[in-house]
Amino acid sequence: MKIQESAENYLETILILKQRLGQVRSIDIVNELNFSKPSISVAMKKLRENGLIEMDSTGLITLLPEGERIARTIYERHVLLSEYLINIGVDPKTATEDACRIEHVISEESFDRIKHHAAEMQKKIGSLEKNAEQQNGGRAENENDSAEETK
Repeated sequence: MKIQESAENYLETILILKQRLGQVRSIDIVNELNFSKPSISVAMKKLRENGLIEMDSTGLITLLPEGERIARTIYERHVLLSEYLINIGVDPKTATEDACRIEHVISEESFDRIKHHAAEMQKKIGSLEKNAEQQNGGRAENENDSAEETK
């Protein structure tokens, strides 16, 4: 099911608020997004009708399996794209704003390739750091040996 960008944003926000607050009500979304109560009410109704969330009699909002899947997908894209852009030198504020737009339009194939590339780069960086530590560690041992020999 293809849903609108705004619905993806609401689902992602519910996921983030659930992680931060433990539970989510409409007023939490109002406060987080600075939207009006009526706008959030209409959006939550649409998400309920589409089987993406449920709301209990006390107003607690729960992501249903499909809603949670969509929210986690968008959130993963947001985090990875933000970090990727920051790592290549984009200002963090700009990177986050751009990631918010890109996360909704990027194809699964393109995102998977970026994700794979980012993981490969992390492996290379980790390998370079490990080699540097080993070289520095060897140098420090040699310096200690030399210092003891001169005593």
